[in-house]
Amino acid sequence: MRKTRALSTTAIWAGAAVLIVVAIGSAWLLLGEFGSGDARDNASLDAIKTAGSIVVGTGGAVALLLAARRQRSTELDLEQKERAAADVRHDATERRITDLYSKSAEQLGSDKAPVRLAGLYALERLAQNSPEHRQTVVEVFCAYLRMPSKNPRSVKPAEIQEQQVRMTAQRILQAHLLPGDPKFWPDTDLDLRGATLFDWHLVDREVRKMLCTRTKFVGPARFRGTHFTGEARFAYTHFDSFAEFKQARFDGRAYFNGAEFDDAVEFDDAHAGPLPDDVEHAWPAGWIMAADGRVKRQPLPEG
Repeated sequence: MRKTRALSTTAIWAGAAVLIVVAIGSAWLLLGEFGSGDARDNASLDAIKTAGSIVVGTGGAVALLLAARRQRSTELDLEQKERAAADVRHDATERRITDLYSKSAEQLGSDKAPVRLAGLYALERLAQNSPEHRQTVVEVFCAYLRMPSKNPRSVKPAEIQEQQVRMTAQRILQAHLLPGDPKFWPDTDLDLRGATLFDWHLVDREVRKMLCTRTKFVGPARFRGTHFTGEARFAYTHFDSFAEFKQARFDGRAYFNGAEFDDAVEFDDAHAGPLPDDVEHAWPAGWIMAADGRVKRQPLPEG
């Protein structure tokens, strides 16, 4: 293969000398031919100058066009390189997130409580820093809470530790559902169907969809001031202690059909939004919704 040789300095100076000679020779010939000074020769020189100007201008326009094409080619090449670099960064970030997610999920399966706690906190950081992965992390938390739970009031060390891990999972979810807080996770869905929750405290929080069908609440279950922007399903849920829904707001359908309350339940100042004509809320026994959307106690029958 022949190597491309760089243009030498001698060749550049030689080319410049040739151009100078051509320019001087052309000027000498023109002066000799049309330098008499009469009107006809002057007109011929003007025509030659005009033609030369047109040629030079055309050459300049061609040079400008070529320079613009080179600039565009350079910019397109730069854009392509930037896109490739962005794709590489995105792939690296996704791989890092996937690795962190996988390792954290594996930690939740450990038989050591401190390792499981570390997995929870690692997933929390992942969800906080990557909003597009938050709901996935929330679903992992909910799946962990849905796993069969031993007696929450057990005095066995291993079961006490497991209960602390579950309480930590609950607190992490509750901490990120406070509107206005910098760490608020909006539009969060909680799927806790069949879970056993201990001392649930979701006060003044906001959750989109909450599924608690056949969930068991051990200890007080507080939902005071909670805003359910989607449906709230508490069908066939068991509350073994006080259940509080004061000042709660239900934008979607509320399901409490079949719910069991071993202690008092309160809906004072709770409010429910309107539903389509063929859909109704299902309130616990003893509670109804007034025309203004307020949830209130059902009047006792007279007599």
